[in-house]
Amino acid sequence: MMKASMVYLGGPIHGRDDASSWEWRIDARKRLGAKNIMSVNPLDNDYRGREMAFMDRLVERDKEWILTCDTMLVNCREPGWGTAMEILFGWEQHKQIIIFGGVTSPWLHYHSNLVVDDLDAAIDSLETGGCVMKVTEKPTGGEPK
Repeated sequence: MMKASMVYLGGPIHGRDDASSWEWRIDARKRLGAKNIMSVNPLDNDYRGREMAFMDRLVERDKEWILTCDTMLVNCREPGWGTAMEILFGWEQHKQIIIFGGVTSPWLHYHSNLVVDDLDAAIDSLETGGCVMKVTEKPTGGEPK
């Protein structure tokens, strides 16, 4: 189990409909709340269709929210530029990153602490509490094992 107190709900938003953007986040927020884990939903300030007009505000706000969280729960069923940037930013800030959605990218596996198939497994991997993140050295160079 990974400990979390505040979780950022990352995943593609730009160009997505309400169902793919909102539904899993509403479900995740409810289920995390039942575990006494707070969450941040970037769609609480929905800029879809106006992203470029509010670009600075949108990016800076999301980065601030990621900084306030100890964990990122990221839906990677579909690729998204913003989602990839959020993952890298979170990883560089030493956030605990849990990715779900049938991910096969070595980049996503490398920049995460846990990769699972679905939201159920992602939620099940969390328990309330402060973030306890074990930092391990990643291998560099050489042949894959």
